[in-house]
Amino acid sequence: MVRYSYHASHEQFSPGELLSLAVAAEAAGFDGIFCSDHLQPWSVSQGHSGFTWAWLGAALQATRRLSFATITVPGGWRYHPAVLAQAIGTLCQMFPGRMPWLAFGSGEAINEQLTGLPWPPKAERNARLRDGVQAIRALLAGERVSTDASVKVADARLWDRPAEPPRLFGAATSEATARWLGGWADGLLTLGRDLEQLQRVIAAFREGGGEGKPVHVKLDVSWAAGATDALLQAHRHWRYACLGGDASWELRQPEDFERATRYMRPEDLDAHVLPGNDASRHVEHLQACAALGVAAIDIHHVGPAQREFIDAYGSSVLPAVRR
Repeated sequence: MVRYSYHASHEQFSPGELLSLAVAAEAAGFDGIFCSDHLQPWSVSQGHSGFTWAWLGAALQATRRLSFATITVPGGWRYHPAVLAQAIGTLCQMFPGRMPWLAFGSGEAINEQLTGLPWPPKAERNARLRDGVQAIRALLAGERVSTDASVKVADARLWDRPAEPPRLFGAATSEATARWLGGWADGLLTLGRDLEQLQRVIAAFREGGGEGKPVHVKLDVSWAAGATDALLQAHRHWRYACLGGDASWELRQPEDFERATRYMRPEDLDAHVLPGNDASRHVEHLQACAALGVAAIDIHHVGPAQREFIDAYGSSVLPAVRR
């Protein structure tokens, strides 16, 4: 059975508003909440960037049955892996079974470089990703960890751990990264708008050693009447996150993303965001993702009318895909 989560976008809404939206998503029938972990928003106009780990504790307490997950960076810039392991262990110990997995990526400069540490090339960031996740896995398993790898750990251990550690996924948008993740990550998180690309990324992950491991998908949608209005909405609120390539990892301030997307057109967003409020089209796309063997789909409405989206999905979309 595919699980469907509501995406809590810390870049777009205040922590207090997201807390009430998480409660609404539970009432509407979503299975879980997936959230971002940013230090800055993509653009000045988005205007928010709450601290994910504090918010997760509050959101877990405010709800009863939802599972929670986030995507974070263990490379030693904002978070040392020992500190991340402590945060994960504490939440999972207090709320058993409700944080069954987390995703990890190699990071973006807009969030990580503000600590003043050097921002290295992609190959080194990938090494820090793998080594950081391996340290977290060992700490959550109760091991005493010392390593002189790309992210150094000196005789660390966790004193409060969950009875069952969460699965540690890797995030990828390219086939090459997905294939590399297959050999060491517990699962894959990728994007679900382009179904052909999704199929290729999943195949690469499985070829690289990920056969039998779960695949989760993030699907960006723009819920509005008609494709034209939906694409205008996506362009206004989410084009900054759709640059792709090196720009997404290298630009350092929200103003940089605003300048880099100034020539992007609303129609360009169709490749990144599923537009419109035709429930049958959303059901069809979700079912097509599920048919590729996806275990969970995180749905992110990129516009401001979150409660309208939550209610519509709860009444029209989620019941249809579950039938």
